[in-house]
Amino acid sequence: MLRIGLTGGIGSGKTTVSNIFRVLGIPVFDADSAARKLMEEDPALRKGLIHLFGPAAFANDRLDRKYIAHIVFNDPYRLEQLNALVHPVTIAAAEKWADAQPTAYTIKEAALFFEAGSTTGLDYIIGVYAPRHVRINRVMKRDGVSREEVLGRMNRQINEEIKMRLCDFVILNDEQELLIPQVLKLHDKFLQEKDDVGLLL
Repeated sequence: MLRIGLTGGIGSGKTTVSNIFRVLGIPVFDADSAARKLMEEDPALRKGLIHLFGPAAFANDRLDRKYIAHIVFNDPYRLEQLNALVHPVTIAAAEKWADAQPTAYTIKEAALFFEAGSTTGLDYIIGVYAPRHVRINRVMKRDGVSREEVLGRMNRQINEEIKMRLCDFVILNDEQELLIPQVLKLHDKFLQEKDDVGLLL
């Protein structure tokens, strides 16, 4: 089975692209959602979060994401500690999930593949790219936040052009190019590659 990563900066539209792959019958592991769930449900991870951020990390037995976000977004070292705690658990969950899938390939969607150093085990990485002004407008409209808040979030991710150069394939989501034909082209490529490998075995 091929394991494909899918990434892109905030507002790039990677979730929209993921949903197209889902319609094609390809399972998608949303690493960001999985991480949030694991922080709530994994006992060892909960213990580590409380050790790192104190009892206030959980309010009414639920993860207080705003409290943690306020700390880590103002302290790069604490953010690094958080990532060191969460990423290994999420990567292990993704591996276990991928092993259980019956399809020719799987998609793992994550915003921070390169920042987290979690590209190991992936055959290819797809980047979803949109121009900066398009991304800013999308996030402002989607989240009801100011331009300054969006720029603050963007500045915590690596430069989008650099990220795209690190990817094997790039899907352009600029509201001009059609998305579905770009996804179908990659879908056909991955299916063909899987078939070619099967013939060699």
